[in-house]
Amino acid sequence: MKTLAFQRDTAKNRVTVACAMGSVSVYSSCAYCRHCQAIKVGERFLPSPQIQALRNLRHQGAADETLMTAGMMFNALVRDGSAVECDDDTSQGFEKLY
Repeated sequence: MKTLAFQRDTAKNRVTVACAMGSVSVYSSCAYCRHCQAIKVGERFLPSPQIQALRNLRHQGAADETLMTAGMMFNALVRDGSAVECDDDTSQGFEKLY
């Protein structure tokens, strides 16, 4: 696992990370990438809400609202966080989560 630090552009309200594909938006790429495992907030790594929601869909058949809520939670974690934990050790780049 590797930790990718956020690069914030406050003028454009954009957060990016240095991915294998180049500089990508955390909100539109990492949020839906299979490799994004956690968000660093303070000293702790919090698991990606989308991955947890996807597990719930497979095991409990939760509603689509769960994925929407997970997306909003991810955005809140990115707002407060400083990095993402990525398990892309082979440098493949973005891979769809669902």
